[in-house]
Amino acid sequence: MSSRAVSPPRVVIQTADFDLSQEVTALRAHDTRVGAVCSFVGTVRDRNRASTLNQDSADRVQSMELEHYPGMTEKSIEAMIDEAHRRFDIFGARVIHRVGLLQPLDQIVMVAVTSAHRGESFQACEFLMDYLKTQAPFWKKEATPEGARWVDARTSDDAALARWGIAVSNG
Repeated sequence: MSSRAVSPPRVVIQTADFDLSQEVTALRAHDTRVGAVCSFVGTVRDRNRASTLNQDSADRVQSMELEHYPGMTEKSIEAMIDEAHRRFDIFGARVIHRVGLLQPLDQIVMVAVTSAHRGESFQACEFLMDYLKTQAPFWKKEATPEGARWVDARTSDDAALARWGIAVSNG
């Protein structure tokens, strides 16, 4: 029997919430090379607050639903993590993305990256998020007072990815 620790999967798509502390602990477990961990957690914004009184009701999001293509989504994100390893001196990366019905303030996505130094972790984490926003096969539907609508990719997300030398046209 081996005493070698089992590494957590690099990509997880799930409906359940996640605990950032537990995920980071698992990512860096027993790796004495790690000097930096960078993480990003995206949440569902609450765009229904009193501060939005002048906001058009079509812009108020009551909930969002995320769908994906099982197998294809994980493969796409795995390839993105491989590219991050080629570009940056990182030790590990983990992406958790939730699907299903999400409410304001719910966590949607987590990206965590380990490296020897903070600069590589920061860059790789930002690269992975920029890639996720534009290239990962997820479909997002928002529920508003005016009804449900599918959300298109934004040209600003394309521009964020372009600074890494990746040209796309989603907008």
